Amino acid sequence: MQIKPRQHLLDIWRAAARHSFDDGKLVWGDTDGLSSVADAERLLCLLYPATEIPAFRLDQPDTTERDVLQALEGVGSRLEIPPNLITALTQFMRTHTGPDDAPTFAGGPYFKTVDTQVELTYEQGKLGVVDSYSMSVTLCLATLGFLKVYENSTTRPEVRRALAELRDATNLRLTAAMVSLLRSFAVNVFDAESEQGRRLIQVIGQNRHSDRAVLQQFARRFRPLRATIIESLSRGIEVDESIRDESQLFECGWAWGVVKDAPKVSDLDAPVPGQPDGIADRLPYVYFTVVALDGIQDLFSERTLTLGLLDADQQKLAEALRLRWELSQQYWSAVARFGTERWPLEDLPWQTTGLQLESEYFSLTVAAILVHDLVRRRATDDDLTRTVSIMERLADRGRVTSRMTRNDPVVRLHDPGVLMPLAGSERSGSRLQWRMTDFSAQLLKRTVQLAELSRNIEAQDRLLRLAEQTFEHLWNRRIEDGHGAGLWDDVRAVFPDAEAANRRLSWSVTERVTECLVAARNLYEQEPIRSPDLADLARDLLSEATHLFGREQLEASTGDDGSRARAMRSMESRLDHARGLVDERPATAFALALPVLRELDTLAQARDAAAQEG
Repeated sequence: MQIKPRQHLLDIWRAAARHSFDDGKLVWGDTDGLSSVADAERLLCLLYPATEIPAFRLDQPDTTERDVLQALEGVGSRLEIPPNLITALTQFMRTHTGPDDAPTFAGGPYFKTVDTQVELTYEQGKLGVVDSYSMSVTLCLATLGFLKVYENSTTRPEVRRALAELRDATNLRLTAAMVSLLRSFAVNVFDAESEQGRRLIQVIGQNRHSDRAVLQQFARRFRPLRATIIESLSRGIEVDESIRDESQLFECGWAWGVVKDAPKVSDLDAPVPGQPDGIADRLPYVYFTVVALDGIQDLFSERTLTLGLLDADQQKLAEALRLRWELSQQYWSAVARFGTERWPLEDLPWQTTGLQLESEYFSLTVAAILVHDLVRRRATDDDLTRTVSIMERLADRGRVTSRMTRNDPVVRLHDPGVLMPLAGSERSGSRLQWRMTDFSAQLLKRTVQLAELSRNIEAQDRLLRLAEQTFEHLWNRRIEDGHGAGLWDDVRAVFPDAEAANRRLSWSVTERVTECLVAARNLYEQEPIRSPDLADLARDLLSEATHLFGREQLEASTGDDGSRARAMRSMESRLDHARGLVDERPATAFALALPVLRELDTLAQARDAAAQEG
């Protein structure tokens, strides 16, 4: 199934508007409970494409395109859509603000208790989580960019007042989310003889070398990164002093929430309300690290910088987050590619060290960090080829591109999803866990990102085929009728033997698919990959065509208005156009040159035939 970003995004917008808006007003009442994550995901399904794709812009009503207006009929008319979105966003900001006027980041029903006999308490549902912090960064930046452009398009006093209120609330939430991300970052140092140490040695060593050899190689491989972390102690990173001992192992990344005893951020010009005490163990999770990286990179996007969306405090926070972003990418990318032979990431499925879990989902999350790092440092062909193979294997093992067998346990990867205990959550009462159900959507997202990065024709072709297969799998999982029609996620639509699977509206999967379509649009906006061999051949064709065209011009002409003269002008124009394309689009130049050569040959044959008859 070919990915058609514009058409498919409009389908999602049409379904989301029909489901979530009634006479232009946002309707919240379809979730299991208050969740800032789900509510942010719902709004981003509309706002993210509107701020990332020029053709979907809603902040300049005079330029909104007709098919976009038709898709958003449920939100309002051309002039009503922006104010109605402002009202919906303001409602979100008010809903997720505590009695102390501090933004809240409740995970709500996304939290599950490990003991199914114990119900989630109200207080536990209010706990903040990295998913909410990261999603809030993306939503707030999209909102601020939307407001910055739209304020020049309206003079209505009531709208401008609502706009100013929303901007203040959004800036406050953005700052609070960035502070929470800072306080959720963790560096965990542990002994090689500990259970976690032995697990890490097993993962990166793959039982091919002695523990001592793996430790020595770890010390050498991570010496520069260890030095950077030690140097960063003065920049707010909390870490045990034992990090200085090279015989100690370590991990860095994001815990599931604000870590226990994390200091409050107080060196900003404006005070940050809230900053509740953390309860999470100082244990990095690869899943939450990926989630944090996705949100933090939006702080450095071209759009954020061009529009100047960050104030002075937020710029200071962004630089602190960027340091942690780079440390995490470098660490997990190095762990994934550790050694000189087979990568640990190629040894599926990935085994976590802290919680001793293993799943294809964790392999995908480590691969996602590797994709981030490959984009940052420009991947080599070898890195890219090996990563493509990993993605293809994950698609096969996850039954995205292969057939589900009878009583296949893999269905649990998709529903109920992968369950991950949250270390330290027992301090709030019963221990909590987090459920990940978006394996297919994450696979599609990372595949499209890799295809956008790739400048190798064979690798990109494999990635595009995989992306189309994964997208077809996901598109077939849309809910066909009833509650949430046109949205996700109906697992039984593709896994009919999965008796335990339920058709359940998931804003998480819907938002991930929306992100994938925006990424696919960015991929198609790039220039196609240039083939050096085809460019050489196109130049040879153009050289011959130009020479024969020059020869043809030596022949007598019947006048400027004759059919031969018009044909000559047409060929000259096409040859000029082809010469301008040969460096960037050699295949197109090749295709333009071939008909000209045929036409020149036809003219020459006609002239030869006429000469013989004469």
